[in-house]
Amino acid sequence: MTPVEATIRRAERGDLLDVVRIERACFDDPWPYDAFERLVDEPAFLIAERDGRVVGFVVADVTPNAGRDIGHVKDLAVAPDYRGRGIGRALLRSGLARLHAGGAAVVRLEVREGNEAARSLYADEGFEPVRRATRYYRDGEDALVLVVDLAEWVSGESTG
Repeated sequence: MTPVEATIRRAERGDLLDVVRIERACFDDPWPYDAFERLVDEPAFLIAERDGRVVGFVVADVTPNAGRDIGHVKDLAVAPDYRGRGIGRALLRSGLARLHAGGAAVVRLEVREGNEAARSLYADEGFEPVRRATRYYRDGEDALVLVVDLAEWVSGESTG
């Protein structure tokens, strides 16, 4: 399957049970339903759909910051059966484009230090580590805080 075969669209309230199902399948310490419910109206809360089924999602928002607004990718997951098909990359790129359109100048995210697949994806998209958040996750694992400049990302996208 290519990413083109998955439709990416804004999340709706009716998608939230599927989003939570994917969250629970992907993470040992999943977000609760109400966390997604609070963010459902964010323009960069997107889902990937295949044959009418939600197969992945990204949750991101923009925080005003003295003229240099900051986007934050809060969560990104693809159902285990659909991994390795470019859906996570397509979701990330769509989310970054929405954050850019929403005025974000830079985007940050936190990723488990041991999550090589996610770190590789983020590095491919231009994210660079800026610091380590010690014992960030409930199980004590550190997170790496990564940042990408959206102007650079957009210019890289136009040539790639």
